[in-house]
Amino acid sequence: MSLTAPADRVKQLPPYLFAAIDTMKDEARARGEDLIDFGIGDPDRPTPDHIVHALRDAAGRPELHRYPAYAGSLACRQAAAAFYAARFGVELDPHGEILTLIGSKDGISHLPLAITNPGDLALVPDPAYPVYATTTRFVGGEVHTFGLLPDREFLPDLEQIPEAVARQAKMIYVNYPNNPTGGVARLEDLERILAFARRHDLLVISDLAYSEMYLDEQTPPPSFLQLEGARERCIEFYSLSKTYNMTGWRVGFAVGNAELVRALGKIKTNMDSGVFGVVQQAAIAALKGDQRCVAAMRAVYRERRDLLVQGLQQLGLQVRPQRATFYLFVRVPDGTSSMDYAGRLMRELGIVVTPGVGFGERGEGFVRFSLTVETARIAQAVERMKRLG
Repeated sequence: MSLTAPADRVKQLPPYLFAAIDTMKDEARARGEDLIDFGIGDPDRPTPDHIVHALRDAAGRPELHRYPAYAGSLACRQAAAAFYAARFGVELDPHGEILTLIGSKDGISHLPLAITNPGDLALVPDPAYPVYATTTRFVGGEVHTFGLLPDREFLPDLEQIPEAVARQAKMIYVNYPNNPTGGVARLEDLERILAFARRHDLLVISDLAYSEMYLDEQTPPPSFLQLEGARERCIEFYSLSKTYNMTGWRVGFAVGNAELVRALGKIKTNMDSGVFGVVQQAAIAALKGDQRCVAAMRAVYRERRDLLVQGLQQLGLQVRPQRATFYLFVRVPDGTSSMDYAGRLMRELGIVVTPGVGFGERGEGFVRFSLTVETARIAQAVERMKRLG
């Protein structure tokens, strides 16, 4: 065996979907192609000015240039607690129930190291953000997927999980508003998931990255922690990336059950040195500042969604105007795989979309369009697709 061969666990990791798409885009651009990129969900609008100004001011403070506190500054955790209280009516203890993260992916990917033993079984939705299943398997855990299907508004049919599997499982992943489908769960939907978790003594891992990206809801999407008793078994992940156009800033937080938060924190103290203090100051400005910038961004995504839905429907594609997130999950034409359809759009039209199968086998037959593209480019993409027929 080669001395430089990677560990077996690395060999078992599948290629990360979005990294593979980036490679394809780089190759196309090197050929001089004009790409319209509906691929990765990376907001195209700048971070709001008041957040940028807070970063600039903080950058001049020498005390913030040193190692930060592992759990995040108390001020940042207090800002997160205030946000949860104002937005969800959930009171959190910033001393024990909140952990600052280098983006929510940081916490989600490290959590299995804290709570999953080899052979432990996780219930993971399909289609879903690939990190849930990948990192569970990375630490020797096992995965059983349950379907999110369009005829159920992409809500889980938990009764389809075999009783023996549910009894064996240790945790269940929940993501609403949902990536990639755009599905939305009401509080009563989350109640059913919590009842299932209680019945089978499961931990609940809630990914709330898109809570503020609701486009049509009269009632904003809830937090799992709004449910009575949820804190006994739930850890929830929140990201500033999508809410405030801060994907590159890498800041978020985990909240909920103090024991789970503490276990994740113990892993992270051995893995990294926390969030840069200057970025934490910007996060405080985002969480405590004027939220009208978020409402304005929702209006932008709503306009883009409606334009793209209208164009795709005119082309004969099956697509519904998703009520939340900034994604459209679109059925591909019959007889075409999601990989083939995505590949054809890129090769022939210079349009980048994400194949649904990259989110799980039940994502086959769909592609995901991200609405992080200006309206003029959306209209241009529709015109290109008309040429393809």
